[in-house]
Amino acid sequence: MGYTSFVAVGDSFTEGLNDPPLDGPVGGLGEVQRFRGWADRVAERLALMEPGFRYANLAVRGKLIDQIVQDQVPLAVEMKPDLISFCAGGNDLIRPGSDPDRMAKKVAAAVRELRASGAEVVLFTGTDPRDTPIMRRARGKFAVFFMHVRSIADLYGCHLVDMWSMQGLRDWRAWSGDRLHMNEVGHRLVAAKVLHVLGVPGDDDWRMTWPPRERVDPRAKLREDAQWFREHFGPWIGRRIRGTSSGDGLDPKRPHLTPWERATRERG
Repeated sequence: MGYTSFVAVGDSFTEGLNDPPLDGPVGGLGEVQRFRGWADRVAERLALMEPGFRYANLAVRGKLIDQIVQDQVPLAVEMKPDLISFCAGGNDLIRPGSDPDRMAKKVAAAVRELRASGAEVVLFTGTDPRDTPIMRRARGKFAVFFMHVRSIADLYGCHLVDMWSMQGLRDWRAWSGDRLHMNEVGHRLVAAKVLHVLGVPGDDDWRMTWPPRERVDPRAKLREDAQWFREHFGPWIGRRIRGTSSGDGLDPKRPHLTPWERATRERG
């Protein structure tokens, strides 16, 4: 028997940044770009296996653990789905002074609540940040938090998607220009790993190996780094200083547990 319903909870990773929707950009000038993402891809596959399959995606970019636990977890529990994915902590970890031990206690409390609803729960470790400028300095903090997540998954009987082991995600060709969010290929790899963990057949192999890249001119690399700092890292620092988030004022892209067919039509 397959899953009849799925609710995705989290931040930009689960919302789907930066995986474009199937039918191209959504919304006009000044409107928020909507994305597809690994969770939509997983929902699409699960819907093929179960007539009447329902799906909700409550994730909003930029959200911290406290916000996800307060705003999204109760809604997910109320919907009573068969399957809930929970991924939080990425935005907390990159903030100065964040404590992975305290973060893990909040995650554990949320997972207890989700599991008590009767749903199966999917948890995630993040990717290894050793290849990421600036964030690699906090690699130890990332590793401690993700070890906690592994322990929580084991303790409460959750499915675990270990992205730290996904070598295909260590190649920049799986990431978008901001170096923080995956592109279409990255989301496809994550979706493949989720389906693998759930024991559901899929079309993609999460163990994908990239072909060798041509050698990059060091001067071109410096120009790319400068452009990234100007267009992505600088604005991110500005939001931290102002105390704002990219998700402020945004609603979830799929706030209701609706049949997949309807959710697909509503995407446009």
